[in-house]
Amino acid sequence: MTEPTAEPTTATATVLAVSSNGEYSFSKPNRESIHLLAGLGVEGDVHAGVTVKHRSRVARDPSQPNLRQVHLMHDELHEELRAAGFSVAGGQLGENITTRGLDLLGLPTGTRLHIGAEAVVEVTGLRNPCLQIEGFEDGLLARVAGRDEAGNVVRRAGIMGVVLAGGAVAPGDPIRVELPAEPHTALAPV
Repeated sequence: MTEPTAEPTTATATVLAVSSNGEYSFSKPNRESIHLLAGLGVEGDVHAGVTVKHRSRVARDPSQPNLRQVHLMHDELHEELRAAGFSVAGGQLGENITTRGLDLLGLPTGTRLHIGAEAVVEVTGLRNPCLQIEGFEDGLLARVAGRDEAGNVVRRAGIMGVVLAGGAVAPGDPIRVELPAEPHTALAPV
């Protein structure tokens, strides 16, 4: 488990791409903008809702709260993957918001991300990468999930959050980080 970063770098944190899909599919098409809805997620996205929408979680308990309304991923991971020979871009790994200049994985649980003029997303935890990533491109799952030297599982496929305040989000929008009160809790899978 990664320890939260005390002061994440946010001087140039921005939205690089936004994506949504009204149908279940692994990748999400890029959009000119998306609209976040408080308590629900991305308007028109298959994962929007008060209760869980991810198929594996619905199968276990469809009444559980949806802590995965918005999926954010850092473009720095895409860049690293492209350097290793993979062909990935914003939205292709299922994320709704692709960021640049922000250590998403180093944020503590409960961090509030103020995105654009009005939207606020509260970070709930790590995305737990699934086998669909391997189906997208062979060898990709091992690059976004693995074990560290101590044998701990390391997940790098982005973070999940819930929408506290709705609003439009578009590429180029700034992201401002509001850390929760200490002590900070490291992100865990949700």
